[in-house]
Amino acid sequence: MPPRASKLQRWTDLIAALLPRRYPATFEEIAPSVPAYCSEATQHGARMRMFERDKDELRSFGIAIESVAFDDGEAVGYRLDTKNFYLPYLSLAARGGKAGSTPKKQDKYGFRALASLMFEPDELSVIVEAAKRVVALGDPVLTEEAQSAIKKLSFDLPLPEIDASADAPNMMAISQSMPMASSILLERSAPYPSPRAHSIPAPDVFTALNDALARRKSVTFDYHGMATNSTARRTLEAYGLFFLSAHWYVTGRDTDKDELRNFRLNRMRNIELNPARSQTADYEIPAGFNLREHAKSRHAWEIGGGVHENAIVEFLNPAGAAKAAARLGVAVDGATDRRRFQFRRMDSFARWLLSFGGEAVPVEPPALVEEFQRQVRETRAVYAGNQQ
Repeated sequence: MPPRASKLQRWTDLIAALLPRRYPATFEEIAPSVPAYCSEATQHGARMRMFERDKDELRSFGIAIESVAFDDGEAVGYRLDTKNFYLPYLSLAARGGKAGSTPKKQDKYGFRALASLMFEPDELSVIVEAAKRVVALGDPVLTEEAQSAIKKLSFDLPLPEIDASADAPNMMAISQSMPMASSILLERSAPYPSPRAHSIPAPDVFTALNDALARRKSVTFDYHGMATNSTARRTLEAYGLFFLSAHWYVTGRDTDKDELRNFRLNRMRNIELNPARSQTADYEIPAGFNLREHAKSRHAWEIGGGVHENAIVEFLNPAGAAKAAARLGVAVDGATDRRRFQFRRMDSFARWLLSFGGEAVPVEPPALVEEFQRQVRETRAVYAGNQQ
């Protein structure tokens, strides 16, 4: 018996069988071009299910295989339009006396029918900058995809390679106080630590969590909690990943505490997926859970493993962002200029207050007041040193 064809071989054969066709083809017409679909050792029903799985998986990768119903309403054909499969010809517009670039078109295999897409030089700069920022997030999966995209574009366009080890441009991740979809990256003129200045999660953590999310498998890992300064073994049913204040977090149900918790990826070690029944999901994400809304509602000072602490903040003639920030707190009886907050991470909460330039000052607890004053002194020292 011949060896069973690999999935990659089937995918390649299926794509090769569809691309030359001008009109939709039925499974029976496609099968002779894909050896795995016409093997007599496999029943017709099993071959058809194999085809359906392959087709759906290729679609999930962005390969637009179309299903077309014939006039009789019973048979279904499939096609893959070359315009939806191949990249268009890419060219760079001439500008300011500088020559542009025009790729050489091929006259065979239908490539002459592909469209052309022209870029302005400043548009290329935006594409490269966007790729650099994706790489700067520190996610090896996103890094690989950004580098792959630039390599594909560079076949026709004068684009540099994106170096994952290079320093990222100065940027900061701002946890928005106002209703925003997520954290946003902004450039700063003054030096500010980029995400690469922070501890970046190990690549195997991202890989394991991506696998766990895809297969809905619970994960067990060692986690170092900052509040207790200790490491403990934790088990999580992961719901999703989000990026906030220059750090990646995974959120899900902590099975030991039976509650929704967030864990910072760079504090996770020795991560293991549940090996039992590898192709069967261990859990389902609750229907009412929305990762975007969950991440949007989190602030840097709320994330952590410790218990919530109460703080009272005085807002001194707030305007703009500080005025909006005051609305996040709870009113304090008898003090219209004060608001009550809850936080887990004192350093992040103090840093957030510091960003309002004196319009938001902590009053309680004493430890928060001391941390805020320490950050004020260190900030003044940094700028005093720059002036000298």
